[in-house]
Amino acid sequence: MDLILLGSALAFFITYMSIPVIITVSEWKKLFDEPDERKLHATPVPSLGGLGIFAGMIMSLLLSVSFTEAPEFQYFVAASLVIFFLGMKDDILVLSPMKKLIGQMIAAFLLMYKGNIKIGSMHGFLGVYELPEAMSFALTMFAIVVIINSFNLIDGVDGLAASLGLLTALVFGSYFYFVGQMPYALLSFITAGSLMGFLIFNHSPARIFMGDTGSLLLGLVNAILVIHFISTAGDTQSILPISAAPAIGFSILILPLFDTLRVFAIRILSRRSPFSPDRNHIHHLLLDYGLTHSSVTYICVTVNILFIVFAYFSRSLGTTVLLLTMLLSAIVITGLLIYNLKRKRQYVEPKYADGHPTINAQTLLSFRKKKLVLPEDN
Repeated sequence: MDLILLGSALAFFITYMSIPVIITVSEWKKLFDEPDERKLHATPVPSLGGLGIFAGMIMSLLLSVSFTEAPEFQYFVAASLVIFFLGMKDDILVLSPMKKLIGQMIAAFLLMYKGNIKIGSMHGFLGVYELPEAMSFALTMFAIVVIINSFNLIDGVDGLAASLGLLTALVFGSYFYFVGQMPYALLSFITAGSLMGFLIFNHSPARIFMGDTGSLLLGLVNAILVIHFISTAGDTQSILPISAAPAIGFSILILPLFDTLRVFAIRILSRRSPFSPDRNHIHHLLLDYGLTHSSVTYICVTVNILFIVFAYFSRSLGTTVLLLTMLLSAIVITGLLIYNLKRKRQYVEPKYADGHPTINAQTLLSFRKKKLVLPEDN
């Protein structure tokens, strides 16, 4: 426990001390995330916060984890370096989606073939248990790439990605600590420490963003943690086995994962690249209701916690039923949000007794804001 406290405290301190320096250098070198029609900030904001997160995590990890006891961690560090340079180049020069995907697949390859991070069993989902090696490879590659991108895509509101990452790190870290897997507990709590140091500067209004460097790294770490969690918790010989482990793991990451899969599906059905930008994410929907960045973050984190609690206490339902129930619930909740938002946007046609032409409510509001004279104002 002392090592966990020291590791997470060191990660917090390094990140907290490095962020102001990064902000200063970013302002000096004009390294900003510039606002545009899709961005939610009105002024340029430094976007290299992931550099501080990476520094806190890697330095603390190297000082805390013994590669003799956990040899796979040297490959986790190698994969993190691939993602770090990939994200840094994208934040500064901008990479094409294909180049980013290739880099993510290289990192996933390192995790699978050297770090032994694999999905070897479906644990009874749809009646499937052990997977053939080729299927295990394909599913693991897909899962890692989707999880990496899920945190990249959910990073659209001040504090949201970091807060969700803090939640997942604390949940995974607590489990690994109780089952005695200290290297993975250290990885989780060190990540939490770095994110807490970053969140001081990222809460609304954010002074810095984590950028692709931070969000891709956060996705990589969560891919490692959730796959190892499913393998450990799903093992009946484990110190603390958990039934329906894949469903529990999905619930911990449900908000970024479901949102990414939903948005990818919408883009593909619209015959667009799944990596093409739009405003269909869950945080965009909530912002369109008039909520603030802080409110959106609190709501998303709270909903994620509720799904985790529901999944844990409903684990007796089994992997298939529980996973499908959560997916259906997420679809219904999102559908209601979209339906109510469409109703809110509908034009209301006011009728005037004096025979003036009717105008819709949106036009009326626009006229009021511009202080233009309407017929009924004469």
